[in-house]
Amino acid sequence: ALPICVRIVGEEYTLRTEASTTHTEAVAEHVDRTIRAIISSGATVETHKAAILAALQITDELFRERAASESITADIRQLASDIRPLLPPDKRGDESTG
Repeated sequence: ALPICVRIVGEEYTLRTEASTTHTEAVAEHVDRTIRAIISSGATVETHKAAILAALQITDELFRERAASESITADIRQLASDIRPLLPPDKRGDESTG
């Protein structure tokens, strides 16, 4: 893992990651943007408190995206299950027809 320097709310951080530089910089930029938005909203003036609020906001976004992804995956599985009987036997992907 190569070190990547990023700047978040004026502070420089050196990160070691297997992720690409582009990805790591995009993640740091998102964190920086979220913290700055919280600070500029007047909700807090202390950077460490803004960082905690940003972490909560970003985690909420992550959880909502995961739930949406799980819902879509369940919908796709149900659709595949609904369609499978309509397909010719050799196209159904059933283990029993092998």
